[in-house]
Amino acid sequence: AEEGQSDSGFKSFLSAVTGAVDMANLAYQRDGGLAGISTGLIDLDKKMGGLHPSDLIILAGRPSMGKTSLATNVAFNIAKAYRRGMKPNGEEGTLDGGVVGFYSLEMSAEQLAARILSEAAEIPSEQIRKGDMTEGEFRQFVEAAKSLESCPLYIDDTPALPISQLAARARRLKRTHGLDVLIIDYLQLVRPASAKDSRVNEVSEITQGMKAIAKELDIPVIALSQLSRQVENRDDKRPQLSDLRESGSIEQDADVVMFVFREEYYKEREKPSDHDLEKMAHWQEEMERLHGRAEVIIGKQRHGPIGTVDLSFEGRFTKFGNLAKPWQQHNEY
Repeated sequence: AEEGQSDSGFKSFLSAVTGAVDMANLAYQRDGGLAGISTGLIDLDKKMGGLHPSDLIILAGRPSMGKTSLATNVAFNIAKAYRRGMKPNGEEGTLDGGVVGFYSLEMSAEQLAARILSEAAEIPSEQIRKGDMTEGEFRQFVEAAKSLESCPLYIDDTPALPISQLAARARRLKRTHGLDVLIIDYLQLVRPASAKDSRVNEVSEITQGMKAIAKELDIPVIALSQLSRQVENRDDKRPQLSDLRESGSIEQDADVVMFVFREEYYKEREKPSDHDLEKMAHWQEEMERLHGRAEVIIGKQRHGPIGTVDLSFEGRFTKFGNLAKPWQQHNEY
């Protein structure tokens, strides 16, 4: 069997129990007691227990909500925390963070790297793209680039990859460099192995293929997904599971479904006329309340609770972060 494939056939209950004990032992030894890989976002980790092997995680949202930014932030957080060593079962392996594979089917590898550098150096990606930096900022940029040279983040920007190729390349990466997390941006740009009679059936084949990769390579797979325009027609534009229902079997195949939502984006587009002072004052108040805030709505989680996680969002650096609560002390972070 190809390396990385799960052994076929039945597994004794003893070996399954041993695996569960090893997982709990790892969680116990890690700070914060996470069973899975940390996303680097504290409240999201608390809700999910980290990213778990063999899970298919769907991250969905409308355009401009920050799907790619959130996925890129998580990829960077995991890769920069990467540390190998002796595991509790006596085997050599990943202790923290992980090797990340990132399929970028829409954006080039250079564009994605510029986003990550923008986050790391805290320089707007727009400035990086134009080369519009002060001498100090450029030094900061070069320092950030140097510190990331050894980051185990591998990007494949081949467009319109068929699901079979996606699986083959992930196996190869696992064999040659290791692979702990796979991210796919985004699901609707992956091609099925062969044309189907309907788009719904094609999407179903793709999500089933992604779940198969997660199980075979024993890694979490995060797949980004677009949402239909029907979200925009509601007063409350927070996405719901029903918004995925027309998209094949995404909801059934996924272990976790998360939606990224920024109310600030919609509120910005509701700016009233300057002449209506009362409405304008109310709008400005709302904008202040929503500024720099984002929500990750967990609509489905096979092994845990659903609910909403609040995050901070810095649009200039396309960066999601932990949202400090008023009653929490800084040292908690």
